[in-house]
Parts: sequence; structure tokens; C-alpha cells
Amino acid sequence: MDPADSIYNYVPSRTVAIIFVVLFAVSTTAHVGQAIFHRLWWAFPTICLAGVMEILGWSGRLWSSYSPSLNTPFQIQIVCTIMAPTPLVAASFLILGRIIHRLGPAFSRLSPRNYSIIFVSCDLISLIVQGIGGGIASAADNEADANKGGNVMLGGIVFQLVVITFYALFAAEFIWRYYTDRPVSSFSKTSEYSIDKPAHFRGVLSRKLSLMLIALVFEAVFLYIRAIYRTIELSDGWNGKIISTQVYFNVFDGAMIVLAIYTLNLFYPGFLLAEPKPVQDDQRTIDVEMSQA
Repeated sequence: MDPADSIYNYVPSRTVAIIFVVLFAVSTTAHVGQAIFHRLWWAFPTICLAGVMEILGWSGRLWSSYSPSLNTPFQIQIVCTIMAPTPLVAASFLILGRIIHRLGPAFSRLSPRNYSIIFVSCDLISLIVQGIGGGIASAADNEADANKGGNVMLGGIVFQLVVITFYALFAAEFIWRYYTDRPVSSFSKTSEYSIDKPAHFRGVLSRKLSLMLIALVFEAVFLYIRAIYRTIELSDGWNGKIISTQVYFNVFDGAMIVLAIYTLNLFYPGFLLAEPKPVQDDQRTIDVEMSQA
């Protein structure tokens, strides 16, 4: 088929589509098993949902490899691949909130609770905006309406890019303050934390937490690269050079999300963020008695 007759301005590679469908299916299946094993229930509406949407998106591209002129698979892939990383971004916000909780909220400008609420809410807004844009583009009967939907999706992507930027800045400041032992001066030392664990404590950066932080950095880089690419792509229009070049999409969208989601498979938050087992009461009693002897 002549690529000029394809909605994509090229014929999607069947081999590449199959590879990505398999990669996302393997990762998502593993995440479901990991979430159940570690009882990490918030992973289902975040990481697992992202994986399912990527599978649908790349299945749409696989369908298009057989019928590149059909509008339905094109809309499935454009909507799903644009929206899918959003739940994955939300997972990053939740993970950082838990790291802050473990290492010390005094080193963060936001409490772990507010961090999760604010950034996840912004991520949800981004998802809704992208969904609305995708709906407008899918229902479009002409180029003007399709461009309108594309612009709405672009707004959602740009908003997400801004949110990720602030997330990275807040995270970087937290890490710097923790390592230099410089709490935020305005942080209130009275909070929901107990006397045994005051809000201004400085937790121990264990090997597991270090690995989780490193994984979070890599995941953020992958997601940021992808967000920049989609921003440029949508800004260039439906018939622009960026969206019409298949290798750009495969590398800067598909590959980046594969790396991001597999990072969380290899460095699983349910394992790395598990709370250390508390000291048994009887052992604590023995220790106290020995210290008083």
C-alpha cells in the first residue's frame, strides 16, 4: 500500500507493533502478580492501568499494519498511547510521597499526603483533558475538528509536562535537603506524626530506598523525554514531519514507556518501600530491662 494513502502517512510496522504488544503484556502481567503478592493495591489503577492502555494502543497500531487507511484503529492507538503514561506518572508521585514519609517530611516543601494529593490531582486533570481531546479528535468529520481535538490533547500533554517539571524540582530539592540535613524552615513540627516519630525526624537511607530513588530518577527521565516528544509531535500537526516519521514514535514514545514500566518491574516499589518489621514488644522490654540493670 502507498504510504500516502495511510492516515499515518506511513504503514505501521507489524513486527514493531507485535514486539511492543508482547513487551507491555509481559510487564503488565508481571505487575499484576507483583501487586497481588506485595498487596500494593494502588498499583492497579496506576501502573497496571498504564500497561493495559499501552497494550490497547499498540494493538491498534498492529491492526493498522493490516489496514492503515482505517480510522478506528488509528483513533484507538492515538488516544491510548497518549493517555497511557498518565497513570504511570501518578505512580511516580505516590512513590516519592512514600519515600518522603520514610526519610523525613521536614526536608520536603509538601507533606507526603499533600504531595500525593496535589500532584495526583494534577495528573488526573491532565488525563481528563487528554481524554476530552481524544474524544473530539475521534468524532471529528473534518480536519478543523481533528485539529481542535489535537490542540486539546496538546494542552493536556503540556500541562502534564509542567507538572512533571515541578515534581522533578521538588524531588531534587528534597534529596538535596536530606543529604545536607537542611529541613525546610517553615515546616511545622506538629503534624499527624506521633511522638515516637516526629515530623522533623531524619530517616535512614537504606539500600532499598536508595535503589528506589535511583529507579525513580530513571523513570522520570524516560517519562520526561516522552512528554517532550509528544508535545513537539502534536504541535507539529496531524500531517507534520514528526508525527509522520514512524521511527520517532517507536523510539521516543514506545521505547521510553517500555523502559519506564520495566524499571518499576525490576525495582518494584512494593518490595523496596516495604516498611521494616517493628521491634517485638517482648524484645523491647528485655532491652529496657538490660539498660536499667
